[in-house]
Amino acid sequence: MPQRLAAAISLVVFAMCVLIGGFQADNTFGTTVSRALVAMIATFVIALVVGYMAQCMLEENLKQQAKERKNDQNFEASSPPPDR
Repeated sequence: MPQRLAAAISLVVFAMCVLIGGFQADNTFGTTVSRALVAMIATFVIALVVGYMAQCMLEENLKQQAKERKNDQNFEASSPPPDR
C-alpha cells in the first residue's frame, strides 16, 4: 500500500512540475523534464518512508487493540458470576 501511495503522489508532483515549470517559467524542455524527474524521485522516497511509518504505526495499534480485547475476554470468562 505505501508503494502505491508514493507512486501516485510522485506522479502528481511530476505533472505539476511539468505544467508549472514548463508553461509559467518558460524553461526549455530538457530543464523542465529533468527538474520534474528530480522532484518526482524525491517525492517518491519521502512518501515511501512516510507510508511505511504510517503502516507500522497502524499495525502496532491494531495489535495492541487485539491484545487488549483478548485480555478483556479472558477476564470476563474467568471472573465468577456476581452474587444476587
